[in-house]
Amino acid sequence: MLNQRLLKNLDFVLIGSVLLLVLISLIVIGSATHVNNPSETRYWYLERQGTFILINILIIFFILHFDYKSLEKFSWPLYILNIVMLAAVMFIGSSALGAQRWIQIGSFTIQPSEFSKIIMIIFLARLLDKNINSLNSFKGLIPIFISVGIPFALVLKQPDMGTSLVFLAILFGMLFVAGIRIKHLAAIIGVGLAFIPIFWQFLKDYQKQRLLVFIDPNVDPLGSGYHIIQSKIAIGSGMLFGKGLFNGTQSQLNFLPENHTDFIFAVIGEELGFIGAIIILLLYLIVLLRSIKIAESARDNFGTLLAAGITSMLVFHILVNVGMTAGIMPVTGIPLPLMSYGVSSLTNNMISIGILLNIYMRRQKILF
Repeated sequence: MLNQRLLKNLDFVLIGSVLLLVLISLIVIGSATHVNNPSETRYWYLERQGTFILINILIIFFILHFDYKSLEKFSWPLYILNIVMLAAVMFIGSSALGAQRWIQIGSFTIQPSEFSKIIMIIFLARLLDKNINSLNSFKGLIPIFISVGIPFALVLKQPDMGTSLVFLAILFGMLFVAGIRIKHLAAIIGVGLAFIPIFWQFLKDYQKQRLLVFIDPNVDPLGSGYHIIQSKIAIGSGMLFGKGLFNGTQSQLNFLPENHTDFIFAVIGEELGFIGAIIILLLYLIVLLRSIKIAESARDNFGTLLAAGITSMLVFHILVNVGMTAGIMPVTGIPLPLMSYGVSSLTNNMISIGILLNIYMRRQKILF
């Protein structure tokens, strides 16, 4: 049993915000998918997501029983497991939508790249904590970039450019919090930008097309630009108060692709309107502010870096997904945290929230 004094230290504002987000997600997923299946399985996505929300709440309770510091000793085994899972995708992974990212285990479909995010955060938190004094030289940064580069390359091979970029967001966010010199960080970013023309040559044709239609969706309105056009129509047509649940034309008539996963924010904009979208964004803002507070109040560098990595991941996901649906970011296939349908994504985010709660709960040493 958890000590009562620890339970009193829980961040109830974070808990409340997350619960509101997942409850709203169930309503929106139910609305977005109720026409996708025969009547007897009309709410299959809703029931499945709801089931795994309950399972993940139990996982969070399990996480709270252990001091987050114990994650340090599991960082290397987790990192190796991460590499093995990502490599296994190339050989036994199942394909969909032109990508090979999933492993089928019975009736369950697992996306290893989702879990690799939190594993990389745990591993990097330990690595940076142990090498905090080596960040002042480029030589000291080499092991860090190699450790991120291996899973980055494996995920990019799938191909999953979106998750690869999440790795970079996590890396730079954690390096900044760890105390890397700004001039070193700027130099690294500058070198990365200089390599963009070379990187462009390695992109697949559909990835290049996505970047081109970001500039002008009408270049390919029935192909790569279709998602952005339909998403902007959906959000714009919702106006102030929205068309109401189950009444969105773009979503209900299936004009909007992937409306329960990558483009769920467009469903929110269409059916709940500007007011509904603002409420969702305010809930995310509360989650992010609490995450930053947790990073600041952690009792040690390892806890601060863990929280910083999770915050960086959430910030990147929210900005890119919302920006993508609004047409101000390229389409990358990054889900909206705690909102998009997807068991792997949901579990990764709920585990992350559990770790944040664990860090905050143990921010002070309990004296007996």
